[in-house]
Amino acid sequence: QVQVLESGGGLVQAGKSLRLSCAASGTIPGIHAMSWYRQAPGKQRELVAGINSVGYTNYQPVAKGRFTISRDNARNTVYLQMDSLKPEDTAVYFCYVDVCLTSSCGTFETYWGEGTQVTISS
Repeated sequence: QVQVLESGGGLVQAGKSLRLSCAASGTIPGIHAMSWYRQAPGKQRELVAGINSVGYTNYQPVAKGRFTISRDNARNTVYLQMDSLKPEDTAVYFCYVDVCLTSSCGTFETYWGEGTQVTISS
């Protein structure tokens, strides 16, 4: 069984920064990709940024130039550094992890965290 736990959310003023962390624990032969999603009230969950096992990153337009995703493979942890935050960044941020079923990572299983609330005041 794998557990995924996000942390680092909170309430900050617009223009400030937050750093989210997400750690996967349990039986983990390897991790293929890790991503951050967010869901604002009344809206669908959306992809923010992702990073694969070799460090290739992708960012959605909402994140480009302001957010930075990184990962520590030894700790099975992914981070999201969020700078120049805006009120429209207010959402619950979820971590998405593709855990390899074997060390060769031919197949994997997806796990979601419970989310961490980010609130940006104007």
